Amino acid sequence: MRRISSLRARLLLGILAPVAVFIVINSVSLYRQSLAAATTAYDRTLLASAKTIGEQLDVEGYDEAASLRAMVPYSALEAFEADNQSRMYYRVSAQDGAMISGFAELPFWRGKLPDRPPYAALVDFYDAEFRNRPVRVAVLLQPVASARGRGMAVVQVAETLELRETLARKLLIDTLWRQLVLLAVIAGVTVLVVQRATRPVRELGEAIAARAADDLSPIEAPEAPRELLPLIDATTQVMGRLRRLLDHQKRFVRDSAHQLRTPLAVLKAQVQSARRGDVPAAQAFGEISETVDRATALANQMLSLAKVEQLRQQPESVALDLGETVRGIALDLSPLVADKALDFELSTAPTPVQVRAHRWMLQELTRNLLHNAIKHSPRGATLVVRVQADGDAAMLTVSDEGRGISDELRQRLFAPFAAGDVASGSGLGLAICHEIVLALGGSIALDNRESGGQVVGLDAVVSLPLARDNR
Repeated sequence: MRRISSLRARLLLGILAPVAVFIVINSVSLYRQSLAAATTAYDRTLLASAKTIGEQLDVEGYDEAASLRAMVPYSALEAFEADNQSRMYYRVSAQDGAMISGFAELPFWRGKLPDRPPYAALVDFYDAEFRNRPVRVAVLLQPVASARGRGMAVVQVAETLELRETLARKLLIDTLWRQLVLLAVIAGVTVLVVQRATRPVRELGEAIAARAADDLSPIEAPEAPRELLPLIDATTQVMGRLRRLLDHQKRFVRDSAHQLRTPLAVLKAQVQSARRGDVPAAQAFGEISETVDRATALANQMLSLAKVEQLRQQPESVALDLGETVRGIALDLSPLVADKALDFELSTAPTPVQVRAHRWMLQELTRNLLHNAIKHSPRGATLVVRVQADGDAAMLTVSDEGRGISDELRQRLFAPFAAGDVASGSGLGLAICHEIVLALGGSIALDNRESGGQVVGLDAVVSLPLARDNR
């Protein structure tokens, strides 16, 4: 089962995750800075201890011959030991490492003074281990002078780390506690803001869910934030397309039921009449065949009308040559042209006239127009078909020498089942043409052609947008 992600969860994660990472980095940085400051403070205490010991040294002799003496009681270090949590040790040595005073087991310093000491003294700090315990050691090179001599002493003071570790833990706990409180405050504010920000989405969802199943009216959300307007507009457009599709389906079912009822009733009456022997069998079968043909033609046209609406919902199309399509359909209908002995003329542009359309729609449009023109043309008349480009439009003109149409019929001729001759058609051909042209973004017009004040024929003119490659 696919897991459904939450917009609120995404917002919370997207906001809190970077904040949490920043707080962790900030906590580590604050802890290190605080620990470095504490280390500096305790190192200063070690340096003060070393200076105190250095001030109690005496010397006899000069330089290499100098003999150092130290009278340093351990109680001199007690002032620097805090709360009995840590212990301090010292060692006073000559420059060559010879023991003068203090703890002999404290290893002699073999290091090197830093190039830039942190204090105005010859001092170095390092970490070591003494009596199996970690210690911090300060080394001071202490010049010693007296009336009897001059020399250099190496004073080492070591301190165990209990107090430093206790302070480090306290700094860490205080830092984490403050940062956790800050994170909790940010999380609470973020949750509140996200809840308020996503409230319009929830309200919109609840409003749509509360609608009736057949309510496809536009969504009214005047107080919705601007970020939701594209979603609302797209949803409204989808609902509009669904409404048009459902209306078309209802109309199709209603018209189908109404229009098929008549030929079926006629067919039933003809069958009953044939069974009773009211008319000769050959005549009865002929009438039944004609009724079946009309019902079949009606069903096919109704299916074609439904297919137009189906293809309207599928915007995929290709660039087609209108002239080539017309030539193909004219060839298919050539038997009908020959049957009426029509003088047929087809005029196409020298270059392809391309339109973007579904092939079936373009073929069905041409087929219906030509079929209507052939049906309404007198025997032996002239039928002219022209395909040309006019600016940004592809023009298809079918000119026959029929009776034309009245002004009253012109108003409803493109409506379904509005045939000019009820006995000869179902009235769906032009309705199909009209729906196809609208789906392709074009227009269609039926104009009487007059000469000397008399109607001498009808021009069916279709205008379709040219494909971009043809412009």
